[in-house]
Amino acid sequence: MARESEGEKPAATQTEAYSERLADLSDARWKRWLGVQLPYRMHLRRLRLGFVLDLGCGIGRNLLHLGQSGIGVDPNPQSVARARARGCRAFVPEVFLDSEFAQPGRFDTLLVAHVLEHLEPEAASALLRQYAVFVRSGGRVVLITPQEAGYRSDPTHASFVDRERLRQLLVDAGAEPLSSYSFPLPRFCGRLFPHNEFVAIGGRP
Repeated sequence: MARESEGEKPAATQTEAYSERLADLSDARWKRWLGVQLPYRMHLRRLRLGFVLDLGCGIGRNLLHLGQSGIGVDPNPQSVARARARGCRAFVPEVFLDSEFAQPGRFDTLLVAHVLEHLEPEAASALLRQYAVFVRSGGRVVLITPQEAGYRSDPTHASFVDRERLRQLLVDAGAEPLSSYSFPLPRFCGRLFPHNEFVAIGGRP
């Protein structure tokens, strides 16, 4: 999510090819027929996240799951364009930081889903510190990362972020760890089922 210096090669997740990959995975016909996103959509809605800052929003899947009750930020301009075409309010970081939404305490929740595993540990901590200030006192920080099989499924993943690391990231972001769990299946399933996730929730003081 950091800004690129002039002439710097964009990260793999910031390319048009990566954005197209997200769209292909999301729009696969068999997934729509089977409704595979239903458990994940219902899970996010049950959390009652309020007005959300979706950091690393991609093409807007989670924003759509949440009824577009929030703002998305993503460093990939092609993904932001796709999210906006789907009706979401999404921005690249530079535009968001210059917008009316970049105000301390503006959001109820910071949602960071399937982002931290793309970053080295220090960069992940720095990113959360930068954006956690936009969450109100008493709001929440929700972090979601893939378990083993999901981590192995994407060559752009850089760091395996397990439950213990998520707890430390919450503390780094100035949030008090409140709960953590495996979703949608028990923890041992994550070694084989690529869509099992670590979920960690923290509260902003």
